[in-house]
Amino acid sequence: MYVFSSSCVHVNPTFYPCSSKSSSLSTSVSSSSCRAFRPTGSSYFRSIRWSYGVNWKSPITLKAHIRASLATPLNLNSFNRKLVTMASENPFNGILTSLPKPEGGEFGKYYSLPALNDPRIDKLPYSIRILLESAIRNCDNFQVKKEDVEKIIDWENTSPKLAEIPFKPARVLLQDFTGVPAVVDLACMRDAMNKLGSDADKINPLVPVDLVIDHSVQVDVARSENAVQANMELEFQRNKERFAFLKWGSNAFRNMLVVPPGSGIVHQVNLEYLGRVVFKREGLLYPDSVVGTDSHTTMIDGLGVAGWGVGGIEAEATMLGQPMSMVLPGVVGFKLSGKLCNGVTATDLVLTVTQMLRKHGVVGKFVEFYGDGMAELSLADRATIANMSPEYGATMGFFPVDHVTLQYLKLTGRSDDTVAMIEAYLRANNMFVDYNEPQHEKVYTSCLYLDLADVEPCVSGPKRPHDRVPLKEMKSDWHSCLENKVGFKGFAVPKDAQEKVVKFSFQGQDAELKHGSVVIAAITSCTNTSNPSVMLGAALVAKKACDLGLQVKPWVKTSLAPGSGVVTKYLLQSGLQKYLNQQGFHIVGYGCTTCIGNSGDLDESVSSAISENDIVAAAVLSGNRNFEGRVHPLTRANYLASPPLVVAYALAGTVDIDFEKEPIGVGKDGKNVYFRDIWPSTEEIAEVVQSSVLPDMFKNTYEAITKGNNMWNQLSVPAAKLYSWDPSSTYIHEPPYFKDMTMAPPGPHGVKDAYCLLNFGDSITTDHISPAGSIHKDSPAAKYLNERGVDRRDFNSYGSRRGNDEIMARGTFANIRIVNKLLNGEVGPKTIHVPTGEKLSVFDAAMKYKSAGQDTIILAGAEYGSGSSRDWAAKGPMLL
Repeated sequence: MYVFSSSCVHVNPTFYPCSSKSSSLSTSVSSSSCRAFRPTGSSYFRSIRWSYGVNWKSPITLKAHIRASLATPLNLNSFNRKLVTMASENPFNGILTSLPKPEGGEFGKYYSLPALNDPRIDKLPYSIRILLESAIRNCDNFQVKKEDVEKIIDWENTSPKLAEIPFKPARVLLQDFTGVPAVVDLACMRDAMNKLGSDADKINPLVPVDLVIDHSVQVDVARSENAVQANMELEFQRNKERFAFLKWGSNAFRNMLVVPPGSGIVHQVNLEYLGRVVFKREGLLYPDSVVGTDSHTTMIDGLGVAGWGVGGIEAEATMLGQPMSMVLPGVVGFKLSGKLCNGVTATDLVLTVTQMLRKHGVVGKFVEFYGDGMAELSLADRATIANMSPEYGATMGFFPVDHVTLQYLKLTGRSDDTVAMIEAYLRANNMFVDYNEPQHEKVYTSCLYLDLADVEPCVSGPKRPHDRVPLKEMKSDWHSCLENKVGFKGFAVPKDAQEKVVKFSFQGQDAELKHGSVVIAAITSCTNTSNPSVMLGAALVAKKACDLGLQVKPWVKTSLAPGSGVVTKYLLQSGLQKYLNQQGFHIVGYGCTTCIGNSGDLDESVSSAISENDIVAAAVLSGNRNFEGRVHPLTRANYLASPPLVVAYALAGTVDIDFEKEPIGVGKDGKNVYFRDIWPSTEEIAEVVQSSVLPDMFKNTYEAITKGNNMWNQLSVPAAKLYSWDPSSTYIHEPPYFKDMTMAPPGPHGVKDAYCLLNFGDSITTDHISPAGSIHKDSPAAKYLNERGVDRRDFNSYGSRRGNDEIMARGTFANIRIVNKLLNGEVGPKTIHVPTGEKLSVFDAAMKYKSAGQDTIILAGAEYGSGSSRDWAAKGPMLL
């Protein structure tokens, strides 16, 4: 299958070497609007310098690549001999410099940028300097050439020309949704090596890999003191196979650390614990950098670590030692000045920045923040902004290391010696920003400016994270959304139905819903739960509401999912957790929950009231994604908001409210309570943060993080280097990519007389292509599970079953809100089988075409494939 997008042509990935027909499709296409011819969702891999999946330490895997790339016959024995000599000594060893310790001795050696004596380097953005150092350190005139180094030094002139460079990140970060299929691929690569008579143990990550299990916990139990334990027990019941597989992988593969479930959200754990800032390996110092199989890997940019999300295929190539081929990016300088006004949160700031950058256009670019306003932002505030880089479209939103960074490193338990090494190295290599010293003028591709005082309270929604709505305009915007035609800002509710009230019984109590009623209020997501100011701010809102006698309605599903155990410690230290509990915001688990669709079921009475009366129900969450169908199938309106606003909207019970003029509720004294009565001041929040967030909390939390918990430790796994596939497993399945693999790939074949399987408009994201949320009871994936004796309550989510290609093929384009033009306005994961005119599920139609030997294509508009989960957004269509 092929995907044709108006912004570019997307072709499914080919693993080398492979003889499977389903993974060898290719075609030659030209398009005036297409600058790159690339696999779906990948970065600009235009160079054929080296291809995916090739282990350059293995001459066997090199054979197929060479045969596929070169038209002339090749003497492989001769090539193997030449391979040893092609990689020469690093031509930059002359600038390898000792970094002395103040008390004597040395921290280590490093490649010194100042020693190049090139004035162009002083003008480079800090983010580009990290690419430069990596190229210099890895330069062998084979994978990384001296000419690549010159391209980066001359960034001001080469970047506009879309120059291509190799980049070798220092490490790889995985979460379990995307980590499981990556480990599955590595396991089946080992099988392939074994079948071809080679050493399977050669398949190992060559760079450090950190995998945090955080995407599997669901909010099955909420509003309960026992919610954490109950949800974790259910998590292990559902995911025992997956967890055992990952535990096997952590033992079978070298360089792989697995952080057990219940520890926290991957990006918060990365920020507080895994992030090195500066690596020291075998006496060599160099900047930390990371690619991750989650788009919000960019959160680490707030710590001054260059990091961004990639597809699983790219991550696996990086693990196996391959450089990433990337276009040398432009860098947008974003100057901050002033200070946030009283009561304005970091969430308000990031939603404002997101809207500005989306409007400016930063796709494929780095954004680098600078200016006097940086001193007013805590590192947690910076991480909040960096986290939402995917939502504003940038590859990363980078904050160079300064004194604020060093203070945070000490707060989070990094040793004094480590922090001293980090500061000394970055200062010596001109990668540290000291705002007390004169600043060299940097050159940027373009610039934006924001006075922090201009930021106002806001939310974003109801269907996209960059559709910012000032809080004071929320009520009018909501009414416009009700009236507007169906679209990103519209639900097309008839005028006479907009005030409809549905009365029902909730657990014996009288209840009612209207359009805009809040049925999910979730404090969730790495974007905000890593920030003590907004988390403690939410707790203060809950306390003030309790003191005034306000109470969240019991049919609102409330939850609190911290990103690490540190959050629980400071909430308890502050004495404020009990007020969150009183409002129903009990802790439900440590991981991604509502933000990725792991919201759990609504009460049946609430679900029936919504679905039977076509109510446009709302979710309010402190997340980073709110695409329709992602948060929950029954919440058509989904708003991103700060944690304090989540509590406020839960108390109000509706998004159809003007917080400036209308009361939230009636207090215990019979008087109206307004938003201003429960909203804490910036000074109140700062005081609680200062007294409650302590360094020992981080040390104690992370000293025990890899020890796991009883349920994890009781998992028994084999010690074998090859995985024993269970054909009856519905979680882990041997994929077809390397089956029947031969030493020579089969070569390409053309597309002829293809039928259109799907016809899309713009903005078909990875959430549409390969949803991570719940498996609908009437879907092909549900049918597959039912046929194998899996009860509906145990379906789990698509994301949790990404280790099974049979499930994922059936889940491709299974988003319940997807719009296919072939259906003439009908919404859902169906299509028309053109030869017969039948309306079928996408999977069933694709299989019908395939059984008849007919090729298929997909037509799509701009921004096809944007978002995370890009490995299955590529693999899924390929399997169809």
